Amino acid sequence: MILNEAYTLANGVSIPKLGLGTWFIDDDRAAQAVRDAVGLGYRNIDTAQAYGNERGVGEGVRTGGTARDGLFVSTKLAAEIKDYDRAVAAIDGSLEALGLEYVDLVLIHSPQPWADFRGGDYAEGNREAWRALEDAHAAGTVRSIGVSNFQRRDIENLLASCTVKPHVNQLLVHAGNTPAELLAYCEGEDILVEAYSPIAHGEILKNPDVGAMAERYRVTVPQLCIRYTLQLGTVSLPKTANPEHMRSNAEVDFTISDEDMDALRDLDARDYGEHSMFPVYSGR
Repeated sequence: MILNEAYTLANGVSIPKLGLGTWFIDDDRAAQAVRDAVGLGYRNIDTAQAYGNERGVGEGVRTGGTARDGLFVSTKLAAEIKDYDRAVAAIDGSLEALGLEYVDLVLIHSPQPWADFRGGDYAEGNREAWRALEDAHAAGTVRSIGVSNFQRRDIENLLASCTVKPHVNQLLVHAGNTPAELLAYCEGEDILVEAYSPIAHGEILKNPDVGAMAERYRVTVPQLCIRYTLQLGTVSLPKTANPEHMRSNAEVDFTISDEDMDALRDLDARDYGEHSMFPVYSGR
């Protein structure tokens, strides 16, 4: 069962292959969503400062009935934080908001602030934020560190001066948006990719070709898309507060054929409808 499977990061830390994404889950609903997920067997919970729900996520982790060391909890520095001192304060702030003594993974949410996504030069700011993550990692309050939405040039900027390489790069990956070159680069650097929005923020549900393929496998479109990201070798992070969807999202113990994997890799489906207003869906 996929909920019992894990990858091993470059530093030896184990990370479950399937996780719960919590973007768009309000803080007052997050605790119950996490408890529901943990009750179903989820052990990987992903949040971020930008989501505004760290308090609720932390409550769910603490009250979910599973020992803390049996869970993998991630959060992310706000994208606007590009200096050492603010990054240190933000890491401490996340620990306080979550109510946890440590987190398993902290990421820099974006190489640029959201208001300037894929814009100006923030190389030095990212190196400073990374230095704060390295210090937290050395102190033991953060078990693993990584990045999100980083392109190759952004990662190379960190590699030029870091003492700890990124363990993870969390990226927009789904059938219809498969950044093959970046995935291969990360694999070559022993950086595990986490796939967020593996169902394309719901837009892939409207794709007739993907729907027809799912029917052939006798699975739902979300199940097919989650399985696709898993077979790419990524951690899959579908987001939902619905327990039935959580259960269904974990029922992915089937195999997509090589031919169909190629078809999904080649698919170009990056129209996110009303959600295109978000920087990560803007095509930049």
